[in-house]
Amino acid sequence: MVKEFGPADKESKIMDFTYTSYYNEEMGVGIKRQFISFTRLILPEQLPGIKLLTNKMEQDLALEGKRLVNIDPGYLSLAKVVLATTKDYSHRLYLGQGIYGEVTLTYAKGKFSPFPWTYPDYQTQAYQQFFREIREIYKKQLP
Repeated sequence: MVKEFGPADKESKIMDFTYTSYYNEEMGVGIKRQFISFTRLILPEQLPGIKLLTNKMEQDLALEGKRLVNIDPGYLSLAKVVLATTKDYSHRLYLGQGIYGEVTLTYAKGKFSPFPWTYPDYQTQAYQQFFREIREIYKKQLP
């Protein structure tokens, strides 16, 4: 990841991922999650290319066609957290190259707030605390 995206400026602790069994058949049980924020900022229009690159990384690391990692790129702005996905849905906007964007959290009045479609794990205080911390880092990077 560092080779492709540059040095990390913040890493979350490694957390148990117990919010769905969606990945169990492919990846097994006991899945862990970690967020990584990178020092180098991206433009929102770069997100589709980044998602395609992370999809390739997942396939390159797969064993017998099963992924060992699931990389979900996104970006944070002062107002929101956006995730990239290959799956269309009513609340997702097409970004190009077969990639959709989903506003997962919005920031207002000093806190992140979820939407009805926000994944349950992104609704937790632990995840939102991490996003608040990287939002503070991001604010310092702005001109």
